[in-house]
Amino acid sequence: MIPEGPRGFLRFPETKALAVYHDNPDITETDKLRSGACITVPPETAAEGEIGRMKIGGGLFAVTRFEIAPSEFGEAWNALMRDWLPESGCQPDDRMCYEVYLNDPKDHPQGKFIIDICEPIRPL
Repeated sequence: MIPEGPRGFLRFPETKALAVYHDNPDITETDKLRSGACITVPPETAAEGEIGRMKIGGGLFAVTRFEIAPSEFGEAWNALMRDWLPESGCQPDDRMCYEVYLNDPKDHPQGKFIIDICEPIRPL
């Protein structure tokens, strides 16, 4: 496979695309919400310029897989946070939550995203 992108980081399917969320939209004003678009890179990768590095910490996560249209992201999060979490015996942890994008929706016959939603949790 030939690496793609300006620095050769895009090596699909090894490279994973993620969206990370730093704030809770239920308590943070919309114009103050922070998020990031990320890709996985080898550990020795140097950051430079406007490109930074971050490490998503380990721990216990609720992970749910969805196959959704672009308009259904909110409902997918609700299915996890509103429907599953209250009955799980767990509560959200204060670590960063994220989505892992498992496909290119342009290649999906219905234009859908296949994603894993990863919410950090801890026991009640």
